Amino acid sequence: MAREDDVIEAELKGKTLLVYMHLLRADQAAVGVRQVQRALGFSSPSVAAYHLNKLRDLGLVESERGDYRLVREVKIGVLRQFVTLGGLMLPRLLFYAVLVTTMLATYILQFPLTLSRQNIAALLMGAVPTVILWYESIKVWRDRPR
Repeated sequence: MAREDDVIEAELKGKTLLVYMHLLRADQAAVGVRQVQRALGFSSPSVAAYHLNKLRDLGLVESERGDYRLVREVKIGVLRQFVTLGGLMLPRLLFYAVLVTTMLATYILQFPLTLSRQNIAALLMGAVPTVILWYESIKVWRDRPR
């Protein structure tokens, strides 16, 4: 299995990765060659067909009457940093950023803001992870293949 994932990781680059990500966003819907070509701005349908066939040869998609459907999801490279929810790819750290931000906001709203040592420590222990998690989430989002 690890060897097979290494082969997939070696082949899943560039435009092939873009086609794979388009299929991930399609959320189990079958897509045609022209649909992929138009969505990704390829110069011709044959470019889209080449990359779809490459994905089929890797065992990631199946073809039925010219429509392609994702049959296997793999997490390789930059895709390890994302979670797919209903066709929407979100950075994995985003959920932690939202959780910590919500906890910090709840603390600020529930307790009076005084300049006590405990209050300052609690605010710092909430603010620092919040900033770091949001920074990393945005960084991963910007580095995603488009």
